[in-house]
Amino acid sequence: MLERGRGCRDTGRYGGAARSRRLVAGNCVLQVTRMHSQWDWLWLGLLVISSVTAEIEDGGVLGADVEVEDFDEESQQADVDKEESSLGVVYRTPKPTGDVYFAETFDGALTGWVLSEAKKEDTDDNIAKYDGRWEVEELKENTVPGDKGLVLKSAAKHHAISAMLTKTFIFDKNPLIVQYEVNFQGGIDCGGAYIKLLSSTDDLDLEFFFDKTPYTIMFGPDKCGEDYKLHFIIRHKNPKTGEYDEKHAKRPDVDLKKFYLDKKTHLYTLVLKPDDTFEMLIDQSVISKGSLLEDMIPPINPPKEIDDPADKKPEDWDERQKIPDPNAVKPDDWDEDEPSKIEDLDAVKPEGWLDYEPQYVPDPNAKKPKDWDEEMDGEWEAPQVPNPKCATAPGCGLWVRPMKNNPKYKGKWKAPMIVNPNYQGIWSPRKIPNPDYFEDPHPFEMTPISAIGLELWSMTSDIYFDNFIICSEKEVADRWAADGWGLKKLVASANEKTDEDFNLKKTDVSMPFTKGEVKQRREELEDDEIDLEEKDNEDIGEDGKMIDESKYGEEEDIDDEDNEDADESQEEGDKSNKSGSEDEMTVADETASSGDGPLKSVRKRRVQKD
Repeated sequence: MLERGRGCRDTGRYGGAARSRRLVAGNCVLQVTRMHSQWDWLWLGLLVISSVTAEIEDGGVLGADVEVEDFDEESQQADVDKEESSLGVVYRTPKPTGDVYFAETFDGALTGWVLSEAKKEDTDDNIAKYDGRWEVEELKENTVPGDKGLVLKSAAKHHAISAMLTKTFIFDKNPLIVQYEVNFQGGIDCGGAYIKLLSSTDDLDLEFFFDKTPYTIMFGPDKCGEDYKLHFIIRHKNPKTGEYDEKHAKRPDVDLKKFYLDKKTHLYTLVLKPDDTFEMLIDQSVISKGSLLEDMIPPINPPKEIDDPADKKPEDWDERQKIPDPNAVKPDDWDEDEPSKIEDLDAVKPEGWLDYEPQYVPDPNAKKPKDWDEEMDGEWEAPQVPNPKCATAPGCGLWVRPMKNNPKYKGKWKAPMIVNPNYQGIWSPRKIPNPDYFEDPHPFEMTPISAIGLELWSMTSDIYFDNFIICSEKEVADRWAADGWGLKKLVASANEKTDEDFNLKKTDVSMPFTKGEVKQRREELEDDEIDLEEKDNEDIGEDGKMIDESKYGEEEDIDDEDNEDADESQEEGDKSNKSGSEDEMTVADETASSGDGPLKSVRKRRVQKD
């Protein structure tokens, strides 16, 4: 049984034109033909499936299980490599386009990553273990289907996880580029999201990776309280002693707060070059750059000279730039006994001053508590309140003359200061050669790295990490970022735009019209209708016929179809709209039967719809 839809509807109610009936009949035939075609294909498909099933049961189809299994594996791989979001964004797992030392997308299994079984030293036993939980999952907001990351899931826990590089990075002629993504999905109270590039040593064991495991570089965001940091720390080896010291890059002169609080995915990049320069970037914008030889604290190379610890300042060393004039004499009329303030003898007591009224009186409304024990608490007294009589008077109580500055006051006499003729300057110890001095002309040549690790403590969970890459070519890192972070940024921007549009539409719908605005719009519609009628009169020629009447025939047919659709929707709608639809039909009938011509009919119906 066919359903009455747009293509096969009853047009007899309003006596539609012959052309409309022909179109409706054609649509009905087309629907019936399409349904017959669909049934033919369905029967053909059932026959094919039945024949194949019979062959499998008889053993005629060899290797069927293998083919199905292979198809499932290929489908799963296709699901990982290519996903499409609701915005039409297709995600494909990024693949490095050049030579890399490490690359990780977390889209597949967590292969090669090792959870630490160590304990943090010098910490309470109840929190010393690295038992923080990690999960591989998609972003909570601005999700890109199929794009997963490594998520720190536990708050107030120590976390440690690491993986070996594909090959060891040796600091020689190639730059080091480290790049990865971070999203503080729940904001961040106190915790870090930095990484450690672990030094290549013979005893490196990832199962016991902890805070004392030697690293060469530490890089990434860190925050506690209102202190927002972006770490870049190197462990520099003293060529004389063989000991390692931490050297910190100077803090970026940029407000980093927004990167921690906006709950967006941000791209962190470190570029370290063989010429001993470095750059730190967030979202591919440089926020700090400098030199390993000049912009590290403490400096890579110690000073050539230091203060002699055995040198002492002589007792007669005079560091005073000025001294009191020894030849100055106090003037005879200098009276040091004069006070700084005296009574103002010209002051007069204001009229209405209440000399015998106290400023505070007992509260007349206060009552002694029932549990007051005079033997234990003493005699009860009402609390003091401001005297209400003083509120309207200049003052109450004993009037006292105000004080003023004493014009004769000079204070204690002191001799004026003069330049010290014996001034020797500020004493400083003499310099001696620094016995610990060394010069490392190329601090870029650090200890090789062979693993990457995250050893973190956080009071906030759901910190998202993704798309780690270590390489030497900026183009490789940029292409990697475009395939991963760039897609996340695109989805986030599209979602923000969608939310903005929704809020704007919501605001427009929720704004009520005042009576004045309704009246003004009604008058505008009436003026438009008058203008249209005048225009129609101009379009009619002297012989009373419409100018070029045939050009509007197609427009009338189209409008008739629209009216039929509107009539059908009005019939199926709420009965409360019945009066409106009847008015519209009345106007349509009047305009159709009048001698104003098809163009005027179409225009009047549009004005009535508005």
